[in-house]
Amino acid sequence: QLHRRGFRCLHGVDGSAGMLERARSTGLYQQLRRCVLGREPLPAPAGNGPAPAGRGDAAPQGPPGDATRVPAEHYDAVTVVGALGEGQVPSAAVPELLRVTTPGGFLCLTTRSNPSNLRYKAELEAVLERLERQGAWQKVLAQEVERWERATSEEESTQGTGYISGVVYVYQKCPVPSLEED
Repeated sequence: QLHRRGFRCLHGVDGSAGMLERARSTGLYQQLRRCVLGREPLPAPAGNGPAPAGRGDAAPQGPPGDATRVPAEHYDAVTVVGALGEGQVPSAAVPELLRVTTPGGFLCLTTRSNPSNLRYKAELEAVLERLERQGAWQKVLAQEVERWERATSEEESTQGTGYISGVVYVYQKCPVPSLEED
């Protein structure tokens, strides 16, 4: 979908070599890096200069000024799909995703609403709301999706449908206000 909508410079990260290989086989990504979001620094994109319009995914933390870290405000759009959940990407990684997004850029995040993920979802929503209260971003959308993905057990299934529900969050990073002299 992103490619059809004009996004041509896509970078991806994943902690799984197998998932990176799958992504590589699509031919859609210009750069793919192995990284566990929230646990290790992401190698900076090759060339490490400004990326063209229509940037892709994002990065975890590293020391400030570290040449191996994705520069601040580097990507116009950041997406995390299928990784924000219990035992996966910690909710504490969200501020780093915001850091690498350009002012006015968008972040699209998803998580599951199944019983075993409810505690994580509450933690994630607390982080999202705190960043909104701080004026870092504005919520564009929070949409529940009834049949997000197939359930792996009946206990996880939403009302016996065989599916797990989920939620899609879209936020827009607030522009940095200009300081005007009187």
